[in-house]
Amino acid sequence: MDLTAMAAPLASFALVVGLLTLTPGLDTALILRTAALGGRRQAWGVVLGIQTGTLLWGTASAAGLSVLLTASRAAYETLRWAGVCYLLWMGVQMLRNRHQETDLAAEETVNSGGWWAGWRRGTLTNLLNPKVGVFYVAVLPPFIPAGEPHLAAGVLLTSVHVVEGTLWSAVLIAFAHTLRNWLRRPAARRVLDRITGTAVIGFGAKLALTD
Repeated sequence: MDLTAMAAPLASFALVVGLLTLTPGLDTALILRTAALGGRRQAWGVVLGIQTGTLLWGTASAAGLSVLLTASRAAYETLRWAGVCYLLWMGVQMLRNRHQETDLAAEETVNSGGWWAGWRRGTLTNLLNPKVGVFYVAVLPPFIPAGEPHLAAGVLLTSVHVVEGTLWSAVLIAFAHTLRNWLRRPAARRVLDRITGTAVIGFGAKLALTD
């Protein structure tokens, strides 16, 4: 692989995924909630789980998933509408906000389990989020220069996303730890869910309207 030829695509891809990383979404809400209620150890488990899912999505796309989906309109539309339904459902659930002021102890129990529980939750959340798959299927291939090995270049580009996501997650964890007592309040959790739910619904609507 020619690293010189990859320099410009890497810089451009870093900008694109940097903006995506900074956009509030499911991952942001999960990291903040876990850091506030489950502690730093479990929050870092969530972060590494999310990045594991990101690496798997990017590798699968680079290995040929994008070819399969672009060759079959039906397959692409199925994935797109599955993503739309999932995102809209998740966003509506957040906006409905079923948190009760008396459920804090129950939520702390759910968030217990340490690093492994956090990693498992983060990985499943990422792999079951079609937004990530749709993003890599649509965006990754154009950043791979002609003649470069598709799999190696795709993994390299995905690694940029993983690094940026990890750095931003460190900021979120530090922020949540600083405001830990405030974020534990039911009112604060409702605000967080409503902001994130609106962002998720917006992305789902955009995905539905994009051909």
